[in-house]
Amino acid sequence: MTTDPLKVFVTRRLPQPALDRLADQNIILDLWDSDLPPDGDTMLSHSMDIDGILCLLTDRIDAKLIEQSNRLRVISNMAVGTDNIDVKYATERGIPVGNTPNVLTDTTADFAFALLMSAARRIVEADSYVREGQWKTWGPNVLLGHDLHGATLGIIGLGAIGRGVALRAKGFSMNILYTSRSRSTAPDNLNATLVTLEELLTNADFVSVHVPLTDETRNLIGKHEFSLMKQNSVFVNTSRGGVVDQQALIQALKEGKPAMAALDVTTVEPIKMDDELLTLPNLIITPHIASASVTTRTKMANMAVDNLLAGLRGSPLPNCVNLQ
Repeated sequence: MTTDPLKVFVTRRLPQPALDRLADQNIILDLWDSDLPPDGDTMLSHSMDIDGILCLLTDRIDAKLIEQSNRLRVISNMAVGTDNIDVKYATERGIPVGNTPNVLTDTTADFAFALLMSAARRIVEADSYVREGQWKTWGPNVLLGHDLHGATLGIIGLGAIGRGVALRAKGFSMNILYTSRSRSTAPDNLNATLVTLEELLTNADFVSVHVPLTDETRNLIGKHEFSLMKQNSVFVNTSRGGVVDQQALIQALKEGKPAMAALDVTTVEPIKMDDELLTLPNLIITPHIASASVTTRTKMANMAVDNLLAGLRGSPLPNCVNLQ
């Protein structure tokens, strides 16, 4: 690292151990110390003369921002996906882009399966039922849900997180179907069957989505796909909101195919309070927290700092999505 201080913009307060590591460096740290992300104009004004930026998935790093940052050496994203960054333009400018892969696999798989169980057994609804004073007695038809054990789970995208969900499903003796863009074979220990998307949607009792948001996967699940699903099926999305046609999902939930959905992501985040999704009783929504464990978020922050410091030194990034 050069003797002159380098300037870095960090777009949100990180877990303290990661911030402490930056404080120990010869760095001028510009920290956006707010719970809300900086808006577009703020991002531009804070990125004028920086050598590095550590950003989150909520922060748009577009060509305009990259172009004006003449000293920019590295973009470090505290996320697995990089759809918030114009990676193509960064590559043209010779700027490495880092991400934080693998660390959140099990944590996200845990959460996806928690959503599956919550939706199947109506746990959120049951909690409200008690709090609202509706629990008068035990009844044979009160809040009937659906069993996971012995049911068929369809996993759309058998990457690392998809495989993690499949492993958890094995413990519930679920039958596993999956789709794969690469048509790759699932590990033998999963005992999963590769099928087409239409076959998966037609036969699965539970559907869980685990694909990145790309031009190919945008609105992958829409009106036609929902029409194929079983009447009592459950749909879960912990990937990206744009993978699902949200208006089609609203209509599908009204028609009961799927019977229940659970989302950790939406097309617009945070979701607007007048969004029709919030009026549907057969839907669970959480605020993009699938990776939100203390251990995982701390690891992600440290990985992002590792990428940032490597880029500032001109060294290869430990986790880079371009140039290496």
